[in-house]
Amino acid sequence: MTYTLLIPGLIWLILFAYLPMGGLSLAFKDYRANDGIWGSAWIGFENFKYVFRDPAFADAVWRTLYVNIIKLFITFPFPILLALLLNELRMRRYKKVLQTAFTFPHFLSWIIVSGIIINVLAYDGLVNSFLALFGLPTINFLGSEQNFYPMIILTDIWKSTGWGAIVFMAAISGIDQEQYEAAQIDGATRLQQMFRVTLPNIMPTITIMFILSVGGLMSSGFDQIFNLANAATQNVSQVLDVYIYRITFQSSTDFSFSTAVSLFRSIVNMVLLLLADRAAKWMGGDGLFR
Repeated sequence: MTYTLLIPGLIWLILFAYLPMGGLSLAFKDYRANDGIWGSAWIGFENFKYVFRDPAFADAVWRTLYVNIIKLFITFPFPILLALLLNELRMRRYKKVLQTAFTFPHFLSWIIVSGIIINVLAYDGLVNSFLALFGLPTINFLGSEQNFYPMIILTDIWKSTGWGAIVFMAAISGIDQEQYEAAQIDGATRLQQMFRVTLPNIMPTITIMFILSVGGLMSSGFDQIFNLANAATQNVSQVLDVYIYRITFQSSTDFSFSTAVSLFRSIVNMVLLLLADRAAKWMGGDGLFR
């Protein structure tokens, strides 16, 4: 009877995760709306030839990797640090208040976040109005290509750190308390307990989360970049997700072409995931796959 509880989840998985995979056949077809997905002519790898010949595609790929690698190495440690700091708090009520405050931004959509940022950092926004009040020069935060990537990273840290810390706090809560008691008997300080007990115990969780993050390097977070970008930052904001959106909806609609790009992105993500898993095992850690 217990396994019957899995039925709703399995139904959802089949309907929304496996059945839509049939649409990937569009990458190998010349899609015509009148003929439908299955009736459109099969053209093999022709769409992929057009994809790899497009200079904008290559620029989007390298820009996506550049942005995501920076985000990976800068933003990934923040949830770990937050979880470690919250674990050191002994006032439970204060700890819960902080955890709620740090987690709340995750539930705000990027549309709301971008609206807040635009109102605060726009040329006539709150910050520049404050600078002008004291006779200081204004700063073009949103219209500068140099400021775009730092803004992407900072907003991602603010929005995702609290939510990401939940996984590591759950791992910390599963640590045997006898290890801390033994460390205290040996005279270990709180900082030494953090580095000698807490971190080694949550290292398998850190490894798994890092592998999963590497497996998403080709997915740059469309909602964030699309809502924060503008005409002035178009040259640095054309990542792969925005490129797919542009060729699908903003230019002459070509679902076969965009599906080919999406399939390529998924394959690269899978390869990166497997390589990260193999590297973790090679370094003596735990991986996702046996």
